[in-house]
Amino acid sequence: MRKRLHTLLTLGATVFTVFLPELVRAAGPAAEMLIVVADSRRVSAGWGRYFVDSYNTNPLWFGLEVTIITALMGVTLGLITDQIMKRIGIDLTSRKIVEH
Repeated sequence: MRKRLHTLLTLGATVFTVFLPELVRAAGPAAEMLIVVADSRRVSAGWGRYFVDSYNTNPLWFGLEVTIITALMGVTLGLITDQIMKRIGIDLTSRKIVEH
């Protein structure tokens, strides 16, 4: 009985989630294709201008750049954190798991 109730609730939640956008749609015709661009009028030259122009001209390239930069920043922060932990005496090379 409990399993059947769980299945029905899951099915109901799934159907509700799928049809929710149709229920809350505003009255009127469907929106036309929107083009999203970054406003580059107030961005001066430099890295900011480069990324704004990159976003506006080729979003795929911008996405790749941002993904690679984010990964490099994560690796850099991880290495810096490892160095700090070594200096304060926390040894991360040999892990001994202590069970409770």
